[in-house]
Amino acid sequence: MAIKALTWMVQVFEPPVYCYHEIVHNAAVVDAFERAGVIFVEHVDEVPEGRPVMLSAHGSAPEVVAAARGRAAVMVDAVCPLVTKVHHDVRRMANKGYDIIYVGHAGHDEAKGAVAQAKGSVTLVDPDDSLADFHPRDTSKVALAAQTTLGQFEWEDILSAATSAFPGLHTARKSDLCYATTNRQAATIALAQQVSLVLVVGSRNSSNTQALVRVAKLHGAAAYRVDGPGDVDPAWLDDHDVVGVTAGASAPDQRVQEVIAAINPTNGVDVLAVSDEDEYFPLPPSLRKLILSLQYLVEGAVAARLPGQTGPIQGDRAHSATESLGLLDIP
Repeated sequence: MAIKALTWMVQVFEPPVYCYHEIVHNAAVVDAFERAGVIFVEHVDEVPEGRPVMLSAHGSAPEVVAAARGRAAVMVDAVCPLVTKVHHDVRRMANKGYDIIYVGHAGHDEAKGAVAQAKGSVTLVDPDDSLADFHPRDTSKVALAAQTTLGQFEWEDILSAATSAFPGLHTARKSDLCYATTNRQAATIALAQQVSLVLVVGSRNSSNTQALVRVAKLHGAAAYRVDGPGDVDPAWLDDHDVVGVTAGASAPDQRVQEVIAAINPTNGVDVLAVSDEDEYFPLPPSLRKLILSLQYLVEGAVAARLPGQTGPIQGDRAHSATESLGLLDIP
């Protein structure tokens, strides 16, 4: 959703288009957008007044959203709906007087945005740390929330510790972990049980990619993260007859295929699947309204590049983020 949304921004507006934080944590995707005229910034005040700006998929602090809305001519928040759910739960529980344990990685964009939803009520706890530094005002009013890109094993360890320490612990009825994260972790577990080496395609700052590396190692395979084919060390392939390849949620399919080509398998490729994903998140409402109002200007150009679609908004479900990246005018 976020990748397709930013592609639309580049189609609609003359560059530069600004984006607060990396739209997703993948170097190949960020590089493609930069070459298409997107400028990624770490502070909203870096955006010239009147320029269009998009907020990243990881979610932003309320003051960032307000500042962007006041500064930009057009502001589109491309926050993932699953992150929005966590933000809503954090605010709701804080308003009820709960102290909240937020399990996440310090410095990660998603964690910073979530903690900012209820300053003073949220304690960030790294999944590798214990709860020793968490001291609630009332042990009967403790809630637990999580960064959506954590490893299942990271979330379960803290959940178990918090449940033991606080019998009345409030948690979401459904895990905060993103289905795209948990599905890939399940696939990686199955992969690690069949191969001795797993290569995970994705960027260093991608939390869900790093989780896949840890999951593969926990289940007995050697594992390395690679951004692309140039990172594949031929020495890694020694003594491994079968190599597994998987990818973080925001890695473009083209990069995965390039890594497979770099491995150069002599006996072909088998595909291992453990689930089917059919979830769909529509474009952000503010962007949909903007595009519909400008459709007479952009529909012909874009629809012509998406054959068979009834229109760029109506046909959004039918094309992928990878196909959207292919629409970018990259020098």
